[in-house]
Order: sequence, then C-alpha cells, then structure tokens
Amino acid sequence: FGATVTIADEDDNHRTLTLVGDDEQDACAGRIGWSAPLARALRGAAVGDLRRVSLPGGEKEWEVLAIAYPAG
Repeated sequence: FGATVTIADEDDNHRTLTLVGDDEQDACAGRIGWSAPLARALRGAAVGDLRRVSLPGGEKEWEVLAIAYPAG
C-alpha cells in the first residue's frame, strides 16, 4: 500500500495514482483502492512494464513510467 505510480496510456496521457486501502480510495484525488482492476494490474509492476486492464469500455494498456514509495 502507499505506492505512487505514474502511468501513460497509448495516447501518452499521463496519470499519477496512489494505491491505497479500499476504504481510503478517492478517484478524484488519484487514490485507487487496492482491489480496483487497475491497481491489481499494477501490483508487482516495474518501471517500463506494460499493463493491460479489461474495463467496461474495453481493454486499455498503460506503461509504468515511475514508482515511488512514501519515506519512512
């Protein structure tokens, strides 16, 4: 929990997300719950990995650009 991940889609649109517990999720603030489809796809990812997720609107692929963890 707590990892902040920057990803880019096929159109090079960047998003920065923080993986949090499901009870702390807030999509508007970029905080996605651990069990969300995108969060599940990002688990164990490394910078440079491509991750594909099935969403209601179809499949989407993201590249992992950066991963940061909270200090301490």
